[in-house]
Amino acid sequence: MSQNQLSILIADEMHPSLFTMLDQAGYQFDYQPKITRADLLTALSPFDGLIIRSKTFVDEELLAQAPKLRFIARAGAGLDLIDLVATEQRHIRVFHAGEGNRDAVGEHAVGMLLALLANILKADREVRQGIWDREGNRGYELGSLTVGLIGYGNNGQATARRLSGFGCRVLAYDKFLTNYGNAYAEEASLEKIKAEADVLSLHIPLTDETRTLINDEFIAQFSKPFYLINVARGEIASLAAIVRGLESGKIRGACLDVLENEKLAKLTPDQQQSFDYLRQSDRVVLTPHVAGWTHESYVRINEVLVRQMQA
Repeated sequence: MSQNQLSILIADEMHPSLFTMLDQAGYQFDYQPKITRADLLTALSPFDGLIIRSKTFVDEELLAQAPKLRFIARAGAGLDLIDLVATEQRHIRVFHAGEGNRDAVGEHAVGMLLALLANILKADREVRQGIWDREGNRGYELGSLTVGLIGYGNNGQATARRLSGFGCRVLAYDKFLTNYGNAYAEEASLEKIKAEADVLSLHIPLTDETRTLINDEFIAQFSKPFYLINVARGEIASLAAIVRGLESGKIRGACLDVLENEKLAKLTPDQQQSFDYLRQSDRVVLTPHVAGWTHESYVRINEVLVRQMQA
């Protein structure tokens, strides 16, 4: 089958730049961003490709209705929405745009950390209320700290590159890589990070192994009180454990772009209790899962996906 015969179903909201790119590449596509799962199950059978963002869970039930499916393109970095075992068994290629938003994630992680270290959000609120407290908002310099990264893929490397510009020491641990140390980060064991890091930043996917990786036991293993950054997946870090770490002083502050449950109207009582603590704390910076969500990355993700599909 030639490339211009490939048909693609787009089952999520996408930046309109994608349509021009697909046209230029010779793909046929059907844009149905509001399609429900029930309709998707019946609509997918004639298509060769499926493009999703964050709405659609691709599992065995869905794949069983897609006998012609040759590839799935995820407009983002994480692949936790896709049953990778099932796609591999069916010889379906899976593309994702990890490099498309890595610069955005790196900048956001550093921005959140700077805001926390310099008390920028707290000081801003106080000044607006007529409070001029210089000593109470004395901050810390990023360059004086050792930052530990767990995960040294696209996002980890982009973050390390930016951190190194501030002069801080960066340690990186990645169990799937070897000889990955470079000008921006020193290759390190997880034990070394726990022993030496002042800041811990997460850049790993959500898997059965990483789910609630950051728990009470993990936090207790750090030699020094530390700042926590999570711009990866919320389920990797237990909110209750973060709260207990903040209460005990083991966690000096937290930058959280993601939460274990991001449907804030549907939190469990325990999650609500943890969230109420976090949102009232001056030692916490919160953003709504937007680390990789810039105007530039919205377009760049499409460029990366189409390039992978053509290759």
